[in-house]
Amino acid sequence: MTGAVCVFCASGTRIDPRYLTLAAEVGEALGRRGWQLVSGGGSISSMGALARAARAAGAHTVGVIPRALLAYEVADTEADELLVTEDMRDRKATMDSRADAFLVLPGGIGTMEEFFEAWVGRVLGMHHKPVVVLDPWGDYAALHELIDTMVAGRFVPPDVAAEVTWVRAVADALDAIAGQWASPPPPHPAGLAEAIIELEAD
Repeated sequence: MTGAVCVFCASGTRIDPRYLTLAAEVGEALGRRGWQLVSGGGSISSMGALARAARAAGAHTVGVIPRALLAYEVADTEADELLVTEDMRDRKATMDSRADAFLVLPGGIGTMEEFFEAWVGRVLGMHHKPVVVLDPWGDYAALHELIDTMVAGRFVPPDVAAEVTWVRAVADALDAIAGQWASPPPPHPAGLAEAIIELEAD
């Protein structure tokens, strides 16, 4: 199956070069599979490395950037489609609408916001798109442990936590996405609101 993967990743310029290498590996892997890339439309840091590698491997790239960031001259002007939105909310909505899956790479607070929004949307049944976290070096280990703690504390139901797939290798991340695309979605759990009510009633 062909599809579009929205990748959330770093846009800061002071990160370790290994994260740029990881982003480039992801972009190349997307291109080899014939998949499209949807990204935040930046030309620097992990975002830029990702998009350039994806295009070099033959992927169609869609960059989505808010108008305010154009002034910083960081837009991926080489994107096959560069979509300019009025603000960050429109940016995320556009990225979501163009994507068939979400892949999270190491990043900062913007990446975290995007991850949680994609996850909650899946939990609430607003979409059935895969949500995969690629974490080769354990940058998200503390976050993963926090989620486990929230499950243990019954703030997060186990089936809600299970809506996210955590992997350490690029191939595993793309295989996880492909596997979910190939299988029809299972009966959706009760949903976040219903799960909270159920837990509080126990």
